[in-house]
Amino acid sequence: MSKTERTFIAVKPDGVQRGLVGEIIRRFENKGYKLVGLKLLKPTVEQAQQHYSDLSSKKFFGGLCEYFSSGPIVGMVWEGLGVVKGGRVLLGATNPADSLPGTIRGDLCIDVGRNVCHGSDAVESAEKEIAFWFPEGVVSYNNHSEGQIYE
Repeated sequence: MSKTERTFIAVKPDGVQRGLVGEIIRRFENKGYKLVGLKLLKPTVEQAQQHYSDLSSKKFFGGLCEYFSSGPIVGMVWEGLGVVKGGRVLLGATNPADSLPGTIRGDLCIDVGRNVCHGSDAVESAEKEIAFWFPEGVVSYNNHSEGQIYE
C-alpha cells in the first residue's frame, strides 16, 4: 500500500460523556482505516493549550482549552491511504450546522462548541499531534483485510 499516512482523532469530552466512542470507532473501521493507537486521557489545561497552540490568537481559545480539559477524551491514531483528508470528511465541517448528514458531526451534534471530535487538518499537524499524545509510539501490524480494501 503506497502513501499510507496516519492521523490523530480525539473524541472530545462531550462525545465521551454521550457514549459516542464506539460509534465513532465503527465509522472509521467501516471506512477501512486501521486503528493503530488508542487511549483514554484526561488532558490538563496546559496540554490542551499546547495541542491547540495554532488557535491561540482566536477569541475562543481559552474556552476551547478549558472544555477540552474538562473531562476524559479518547485519543486515537488511524492509518490508511489519505486518512488525514478522509478522516476530516468522516467528521464533517467543524461547525455541525455546516456538516452534511452522514458525517459524524452532521449526525451526532448541534453546537460548534460541542462538536464531538478533533481531527488533524494536515499530515504535518497529524505527525505533531501523534508525537504529543503518543510519545511511546503506536502499534504497527498487517491487517488481514487490507487486500480487500486496497488494490
